[in-house]
Amino acid sequence: MAQIIIKNLRKDFGNFTAVQSSSFTIEDGEFFMLLGPSGCGKTTTLRMIAGLELPTSGEVFINGEEVSQKRAAQRDIAFVFQMFALYPHLNVRQNISYPLKSQGMPKAEIKSKVAEVAAILGIEDILNKSVGGLSGGDRQRVALGRAIVREPAAFLMDEPLGALDAEFREHMSQELRTLHDQMGATTVYVTHDQLEAMKMGDKIVVMNHGSVEQFGIPQEIYDWPASLFVADFIGSPSMNFLKFHGTVSPGDTNVLLGGQLFDVPAQLQGASGNLVFGVRPEHVSLNPNSRFRAKVIATEYLGTTQIVTAETASGVLKARVPANQIVNVGEAVGLDFDPRTITLFDETTGGALLSKANRKVLDHG
Repeated sequence: MAQIIIKNLRKDFGNFTAVQSSSFTIEDGEFFMLLGPSGCGKTTTLRMIAGLELPTSGEVFINGEEVSQKRAAQRDIAFVFQMFALYPHLNVRQNISYPLKSQGMPKAEIKSKVAEVAAILGIEDILNKSVGGLSGGDRQRVALGRAIVREPAAFLMDEPLGALDAEFREHMSQELRTLHDQMGATTVYVTHDQLEAMKMGDKIVVMNHGSVEQFGIPQEIYDWPASLFVADFIGSPSMNFLKFHGTVSPGDTNVLLGGQLFDVPAQLQGASGNLVFGVRPEHVSLNPNSRFRAKVIATEYLGTTQIVTAETASGVLKARVPANQIVNVGEAVGLDFDPRTITLFDETTGGALLSKANRKVLDHG
């Protein structure tokens, strides 16, 4: 398989910059996610890795070879599209075998490889069927089979499950991750679905407006978001934000937010300016004795938990609490926060001021 290195990659379309100064490394065998909203540059980045788009500047290395100006056929990659891109006039066996036939591989070897791939994907029973009559899930398996049979250095996938319904998408995401692990493949996968990225990926690059906002493992991105955008984009519900204008003076253990006292951790002391306190809903608890007060405006029952939406003088917050905790709309409640879970952001730049390193010191201090 392959290690893929991206260095200062940029793509301009006229006066529009789709990708700017992107740099990251995809290690051999990783399931790597390119995540972000529509128009963020993730698909353009994938297409530059594939050779379907040439970069305006920057470099792409595959297994140590600089390939940024090479054609797609020279890069030893396989691309899986969202809409399958199968040949409708060919049956399943012919679709899967087409890349090998194009390479002039002997018929006996093609037959053996197609049978092997069909067994991996569980589609032996549909090899002689027309692709036009297949379900979305089976067509996706055929598209994967056509990619796998080539045994490429890397698999590049552009929202390959996007056309499936929610239930089958869940099933296919599990199958795809299992298949990746069985093959020891290097996979680069584009998605706008943060839940899909979190559960499937070994590493994630979060993109926004053509730039890399954060790069890391899923837990690191969730626990230590590098920016307000990442904190808001990752998580369901997303992180709560409370704005604070002023200075957290040394020795202060709390600040006034909307006229109410809000406890802050010691490592935030000395911060000043237009600040934003961020805290995940699961790190907000209801405590009748808390000084930070709120009014419940909605509850959402989710089975094992419930989401309580409460209005404070500083804005609306969400808390994820046990489902059996009795909470009524209109009720006055107190909110507590674990200081170790608070992330501090600069409102002007959007960047996080509380780093992963500082959080580790706090957790072990």
